[in-house]
Amino acid sequence: MKIETACTSILVGKNASIDGSTMIARNDDTFHVLAPHRFYMHPAWHGEKGLTVTSPLNGFKAPLPENGYRYNAVPNVDREHLGDYEESGINAQNVAMSATESTYGNERTLAFDPLVEDGLDEDLIVNMVLPFIESARHGVEYLGQLIKQYGSPAGNSVLFSDKDNVWYMEIVTGHHWVAQRIPDDAYAVAANQVAIQQVDFEDPDNFIWSDGIQDFVEAHHLNPDHTGWNFRHIFGTMNEKDRHYNTPRVWYAHHILNPETPEEPESAELPFIMHTDHKITREDIAQILGSHYNETRFDPFGHGDEADRLRYRPIGLNRTQNSHILQLRNDVPTGQSAIMWLNIGMPTFSPYVPFYCNADDTDPSYSQTPMKLDLDQDSAYWLHRSLGMLVESHYSKFIQQNRDYLTEQARLFRIHIAATDAATKDLSGQDLTDALTQANYKLVATVKAEAKKQIASMLMQGMELSKLTFNMDKNL
Repeated sequence: MKIETACTSILVGKNASIDGSTMIARNDDTFHVLAPHRFYMHPAWHGEKGLTVTSPLNGFKAPLPENGYRYNAVPNVDREHLGDYEESGINAQNVAMSATESTYGNERTLAFDPLVEDGLDEDLIVNMVLPFIESARHGVEYLGQLIKQYGSPAGNSVLFSDKDNVWYMEIVTGHHWVAQRIPDDAYAVAANQVAIQQVDFEDPDNFIWSDGIQDFVEAHHLNPDHTGWNFRHIFGTMNEKDRHYNTPRVWYAHHILNPETPEEPESAELPFIMHTDHKITREDIAQILGSHYNETRFDPFGHGDEADRLRYRPIGLNRTQNSHILQLRNDVPTGQSAIMWLNIGMPTFSPYVPFYCNADDTDPSYSQTPMKLDLDQDSAYWLHRSLGMLVESHYSKFIQQNRDYLTEQARLFRIHIAATDAATKDLSGQDLTDALTQANYKLVATVKAEAKKQIASMLMQGMELSKLTFNMDKNL
């Protein structure tokens, strides 16, 4: 059983960001509103023989190498029934990975390279790759060899980054894929549709591809263009679902970062590689990932007519289980560089909490998520999901309070990172890891306390908004 995810991804090169860092980001959307996730640190292992992974969804089973790097991940809680889906993380080599963006090939290409039912799917891609790679390019090559060996049962796109490079890899059929390096001065957005366009097979520094893909396309007459080799045109789709579910999300992200663009939300030719006249911030990415066509007639909370408000699928959803921005900084020592900004609630209404990835553990409120809401348990997932529900339930009443809360949290997070960087700049090895682990714990405590204040405030205000009220004339 394949559980498709319907995500939105953003990739930013180091010279396109405000501080010279690389950033890859994605919303992990599921078909269920409640599919609890947890956030944990997987320890490194050395000389462990006989390790394997098995998928409860399609029966895939494979061995793991004897040695693996430490990494963090955000898997399902119900792994036995839903599979691991570790989703995203940064390993001890400062290589970031986010998997996957569900992507769909067309019937022409799938006819000649069908999906492999029991192949390596999204639920185990992170487990099979992230602990073993030493650069972003290595991640593409390593996963490419696994797809060659095992095949893929679904279209999956994967994001990789290190401090210098950002790569986007699209696996579209059973064995064929293309990966493109995002230029240092550019960004890219993808939303459940083949995104890569013209492939330059004379430029292996910026493109990598599956063995034999050119011969495959030629042998089966799959290229519809008179000139060029457009991966989107050859392998992708462009149907009604794309026009209403997929392309509008890319259009809106471009609209935020390039407001002067004349693009249309249903265009099949939205560019993959984009440039701006300003530097991109982490807040820009968070704004996009939590957006719902804000300030356009397509906003479900807006004042447009009903047909427009329901026309397109927004980026931020109530079934977004986690949203993450994986940042690798170039202005600090290597041991401090990797930060995972994790939003484990609805990205529209919850904060992106920064976690140093050079850490050994995570607070139990993140690593031990119960399957159901339990008021006696201190769960980050359920706390932030509850906050989002309250804001949305009285949107016009609470949205300004929520925006003020998120703005203040973002300000405090920047102060926390600057202070932690300064306090740990002379540390190294396990001393640094221990200090960053404790910094993560300290921040979680303050984040939980503030989220609880917000929930209590909104509950008390909400009690005064009941429709079951009546003001009796004092003279009666």
